[in-house]
Amino acid sequence: MRIALHQPEIAGNVGTILRLAACLGLAVDVIEPCGFAFGDRALARAGMDYAERAAVTRHADWAAFRAATPARLLLFTTAGDVRLPDARFTPDDVLLFGSEGAGAPRHVHEAATLRLRIPISADARSLNIATAVAMAAAEALRQTEGWPA
Repeated sequence: MRIALHQPEIAGNVGTILRLAACLGLAVDVIEPCGFAFGDRALARAGMDYAERAAVTRHADWAAFRAATPARLLLFTTAGDVRLPDARFTPDDVLLFGSEGAGAPRHVHEAATLRLRIPISADARSLNIATAVAMAAAEALRQTEGWPA
C-alpha cells in the first residue's frame, strides 16, 4: 500500500505524513511540483528523524507518476461518492490525496478507480490532509491486515 500526494503545498503536512508513513511501513509518492522546497525546514521539523526513514519517491509530474504507478488509485476528496467506511481496500492500493488548497484537478479525478470521502459534520468543510491520510491509512491497514507487527 502506498500514499500519494498530488502537488502538496504545506511542508509541515508532508513532514507529518512522512513520519506517519515511516511508522506504518507505507511508501509515499510525492507528485510535483510542491508548494515548498522539498528540503524545507518545516518538512524536517514535522517529520523529525522519521522523514529520512520514509520510503519516498518523487515524481516530476502527474504523467511520470502514472507511468510508474499502474496500481489502483483511490482518491480521497470532499467530492467522493464512496464513504470511507463503505470502501474495500487491497494491499496494493494507492491512497491518493490532492493539494491542501486546490484539491485534485479533474484529470486526477478521472484517473481514479474510486473517489472516496471521509464523512464529517455537515457544517465542516474538510479535514487537515495529514489527519485524512492517517484515517484512510488506518482503515485500509485494518481491512488488509497490513498493520506492522
